[in-house]
Amino acid sequence: MSGISRRGLLGAGVGAAAAMGIAACSTGNQDKSGRSGPGKGGDASSNPSTATPTKDDARPIGDGSTADTGKQPHQPDAPVPLEPGQTPPQFVVFSWDGAGEVGNGLFPRFLELAKNHDAAMTFFLSGVYLLPESKANLYRPPNNRVGASDIGYLTDDHIKDTLKYVRQAWLEGHEIGTHFNGHFCGGSGSVGNWTPAQWQSEIDQAMKFVTEWKTNSGWTDLDPLPFDYSKELVGGRTPCLLGQDNLLPTAKRLKWRYDASSPGGRQTWPTKRQGIWDLPLQAVPFPGHSFEVLSMDYNMLANQSKNTTKGMPSRYPGWRKQATDALLGGFTRAYESNRAPFFIGNHFEQWNGGIYMDAVEDALKGMAGKKDVRLVSFRQFVDWLDVQDPDILQKLRSLEVGQEPTGGWNTFLRPATAPSSTPSA
Repeated sequence: MSGISRRGLLGAGVGAAAAMGIAACSTGNQDKSGRSGPGKGGDASSNPSTATPTKDDARPIGDGSTADTGKQPHQPDAPVPLEPGQTPPQFVVFSWDGAGEVGNGLFPRFLELAKNHDAAMTFFLSGVYLLPESKANLYRPPNNRVGASDIGYLTDDHIKDTLKYVRQAWLEGHEIGTHFNGHFCGGSGSVGNWTPAQWQSEIDQAMKFVTEWKTNSGWTDLDPLPFDYSKELVGGRTPCLLGQDNLLPTAKRLKWRYDASSPGGRQTWPTKRQGIWDLPLQAVPFPGHSFEVLSMDYNMLANQSKNTTKGMPSRYPGWRKQATDALLGGFTRAYESNRAPFFIGNHFEQWNGGIYMDAVEDALKGMAGKKDVRLVSFRQFVDWLDVQDPDILQKLRSLEVGQEPTGGWNTFLRPATAPSSTPSA
């Protein structure tokens, strides 16, 4: 990880998270819903599920906080392997840590942006964002006092707004992952010190807060979340990108399919750790500097305004352009070379006048609509990975950052022809 700014490795939301009260830490082929995603050879399906479930479709689970409504809408058909010599898609995953609506309108803003540009995203929901503060004593975080949370708790109205947009997100084809709960990044209580058993406790509690919000809030008249979270939850991102080593054994027992907690990843094709896809935030070129920065809004901030969320307003335009160009630079480097998937992490925040949210929007618009580009969720991406020929994936992994395939994709991903035998004299 040499050449990466130290501030670029701080993780998501140290200090700034608590201050903000939130979790810090189209395409060449479209289906008929307008949603892009992996389909045949990476192409999207021509007949995806688009029907929106109705109340009559819902089968309540537990106390009715969640419900099984059947297959998620706006999903492509199951993908199939790349054909020999086929150019791989350029996958891009926009993901959001915390995924709480705190009255700034950012959750609906990016749902609308995704809809307008045929994008699916991953929303890593913090479980405590569905727990009323009056019930904070139900949360027992490992190595921290009962009810503690470094991101605080949402107001009742903001919990209701979060429920509304999490419902909408799933119904529009996005993935709901987890950002766990209290977002502890420092001291002896840091998630970086948790054992596999403590991660199990944290996940169990996050699951309960999402699946028992009606019991905890008393809001029995509100609609349930339209999914079975025990089936929906297949991956997450840890607070501040800490603790992955001890999380993975627990994630494996839970049959999670990926983890997005690694810091400082390179723009190469991913591998598995302990049988789980390791999908890290990545180091990307940082305009004006010799070092690279992680592909997350907080890490841009840490290198621009030295961890304060309210830097000099006169510098906002330049910082916004720098952040936008960093994201587009990382995208272009992969798109024009090894086609490594590009992972971008964000928070619903208004740091430095909201410039990072504007940068994310500008970057997404600059990527959408390009040939072979697929704006997908992590879950959709691992669906694609899991059906690919292992030999093809190994060839893709052999390409370094910014390295183009020798002889072009048609040659590089085409099986070698066996030498013909020479007839004996």
